[in-house]
Amino acid sequence: MRIGVLALQGAVTEHIASIEKTGAQGLPIKRVEELDGVEGLIIPGGESTTIGKLMRKYGFIEAIREFSGQGKPIFGTCAGMIVLAKRMAGDEAGHLELMDITVARNAFGRQRESFECDLEIKGIADPVRAVFIRAPLIEEVGPDVEVLTLYKDEIVTARQGHLLACSFHPELTDDYRLHQYFADMVEDSMTANL
Repeated sequence: MRIGVLALQGAVTEHIASIEKTGAQGLPIKRVEELDGVEGLIIPGGESTTIGKLMRKYGFIEAIREFSGQGKPIFGTCAGMIVLAKRMAGDEAGHLELMDITVARNAFGRQRESFECDLEIKGIADPVRAVFIRAPLIEEVGPDVEVLTLYKDEIVTARQGHLLACSFHPELTDDYRLHQYFADMVEDSMTANL
């Protein structure tokens, strides 16, 4: 099983290391045609506006929409969640507009307000360590979106079918269980598509 990490910006090598702890193969995705070689895709954190511009420049917007249209799982972390969202708080335009969520950028404040905490995530037995860095949050979800985690009554992890999103950086800890959750989604989708 091969899981790609969009390698335009962000903690690509850390995501690949977490993927490989699950037993899957992690691959950096730098060109559109490389999407054909993976069964799932992670869009990492970074700066969402920059990621969006680079995705447009290199043709990734339509390619990832097509990837999603095939039912292949996509996991957006931090800025990656913003990129996946259908709507942005305020009137800012979205990027991929795939996941039926409304996202507020930098909802937890600036870099100096970064923090770590333990979160209960639906579908994972024990609390997961989460690193929040200039993190967004989910303000609203559509009817098909399942909320997986709340932090102080704010939505920070959600799933809609083959789409998974979180506000934090799961790749920056030694705890790879959220990557395992995603790898299980990828495996399930591969089985369903046989």
